[in-house]
Amino acid sequence: MSTPLHRLKAEFFKTLGHPVRIRVLELLSEREHGVAEMLRDTGVEPAYLSQQLAVLRRANMVVARREGTAVYYALTSPQVAELLMIARTILSGVLAGQAELLADLRAAVPRAAVPRAAVPRPAVPRPAVPRKETP
Repeated sequence: MSTPLHRLKAEFFKTLGHPVRIRVLELLSEREHGVAEMLRDTGVEPAYLSQQLAVLRRANMVVARREGTAVYYALTSPQVAELLMIARTILSGVLAGQAELLADLRAAVPRAAVPRAAVPRPAVPRPAVPRKETP
């Protein structure tokens, strides 16, 4: 029995569900990169980058080639770059909608609804309390 398509899609998106992997794919969307370049551009430790590249290799999203002692990575398909651009467009729309909603909420708050604790009060001197005299 074959794996249902929705499960395969879920695994695919799980692979994309890591910030370092996304950053690597963004870099590779521009052009092929060497590991040394990716280390500089991602700011992560070599072992950590190696782990993330291995995940992307197993998912067939990137391919490596060796040139002497250097290793270079490229996307296996330009469609990965397209997917990242589509995700950016969707995210931009979502964030723009949230910014508009926040602006609407701020504009709709009547001044009387501002919490009293947020309004500074002038200091009022306390009246002196008379002391009881002991006989």
